[in-house]
Amino acid sequence: MTAKPPARFICVHVLQTVPFANLNRDDTNSVKTVQYGGVLRTRVSSQCWKRAVRTEFQKRIGQMALRTRRIGERVARLLAEERGWPEDLAARAGAHLAAASGIKFELEEKDKQVQVNKVIGNALVYVPQTAVTELADLAAEHRAELEKAKDIKKSSDKSVLPKDRVTAIFRTRNGVINLFGRMLAEVDDAGVDGAVQVAHAMTTHPTDIEIDYFSAVDDVTDEWNDSSGSGHMGHAEFSAGTFYRYTTIDLEELTANLGGDAAATRELTEAFLHSFIKSLPQAKKNSTAPHTPPDLIHLTVRADRPLSLAAAFEKPVQTAPDGGYAAASRGTLAEYADAVNTFMGNEGILHAGWTGLDAKDHDGLGHRHASLNGLITAALETAFAPGGSGAAA
Repeated sequence: MTAKPPARFICVHVLQTVPFANLNRDDTNSVKTVQYGGVLRTRVSSQCWKRAVRTEFQKRIGQMALRTRRIGERVARLLAEERGWPEDLAARAGAHLAAASGIKFELEEKDKQVQVNKVIGNALVYVPQTAVTELADLAAEHRAELEKAKDIKKSSDKSVLPKDRVTAIFRTRNGVINLFGRMLAEVDDAGVDGAVQVAHAMTTHPTDIEIDYFSAVDDVTDEWNDSSGSGHMGHAEFSAGTFYRYTTIDLEELTANLGGDAAATRELTEAFLHSFIKSLPQAKKNSTAPHTPPDLIHLTVRADRPLSLAAAFEKPVQTAPDGGYAAASRGTLAEYADAVNTFMGNEGILHAGWTGLDAKDHDGLGHRHASLNGLITAALETAFAPGGSGAAA
């Protein structure tokens, strides 16, 4: 039994100005948008930014997770390339592992080289990266049975591998899965409730979508100068603006996912806060390099409920007399936070603080910190202070 921290949620509010870019495209390669407050805003989906956060988070904690429909193929490649298995036997092992999982699958045509059907699961599995090695080890234990086994030719074929051990590996977790959660209804007790909620990011003001026409020079044509025109022509959509980003982490949910381990909960929380604040989606990075830092970060530690401040920008921010949306967005956020706390009461707020590039103070956002590290440390000290009531299993 471990004492609960007094806090339930940490809310993160970020203002970030992004120059000419397209961080998140739809199926037609267009900039994603949303109508909010009667005007069109640029939007970056929560799925898009969450992947950027997860990638950064994995690097920070040194744990990787794998999401794929091709887990059998991944294991087969390890067996063939790293352990010297014949490719046909490795492919058969991968197919039998996929079949043993109990997840419905589809058969692809036989690989012409190894003459074994490949299986593609109907559902994405989400497992620690180490699960690939564990599944390969399991196949190695049963190599003799696999050498005698028939190939998997239809979805009703039975695997020679033990289903209980395969599914036990599919249920394993690491810090990434404990934080972000996992939906895998096909395997009993494999689901994990995520401890973080991430909002779609949107600009605090109206935006216009810009069409960028571009061409590529054919170097040989340019050298010979024997014809006119370019080697390639095209167009792409871009926009720019100041974004409001929001996430909240449920400390109680994360503590439960970690079996009551308060030290691990704090470690993952700290890594997530840094990852969310510092991450940036990578779409079209080579042609836009939009690597800006946040303008302002506001953290609240709450005992009651999560609270987004997105409604601060329902009325779109107007440009300042001397231009720009960033300064006006910072002021609007601070004023709205102060009004909300006055209206709803601040009894549930255990800590509020902010840091940023602004020379101006924003009392509505709590105590100002000189650095991001100082802001995060102060929030964590409050969130994990001893003396909480109750116990977590």
